[in-house]
Amino acid sequence: MIELKDQQLCLSGTINFQNAEQVYQQGLALIRQQPLPLVVNLAELQHGNTLALAVLVQWLRQTPEQKGLHFQAIPAKMLKIIEACHLQDDLIFLS
Repeated sequence: MIELKDQQLCLSGTINFQNAEQVYQQGLALIRQQPLPLVVNLAELQHGNTLALAVLVQWLRQTPEQKGLHFQAIPAKMLKIIEACHLQDDLIFLS
């Protein structure tokens, strides 16, 4: 579900109510071990839902000045949620 590959934090599968806390804690532990900024690659994330976005935002809040993470391959559904919540200016996207 979470692994470091090529100096990127890669998420795969689904984040749901059963595993959100575990995903958050595992990701946070990995983020704290890496130099920042760190790319979070979402290419293998199956569902870009609000719960997954909440985990990403919580990770971001744990980085200096809330700028330590850059997001790549964001699912289309998650992009729509980000725009609806007016978070596009708070997150750094990579193409």
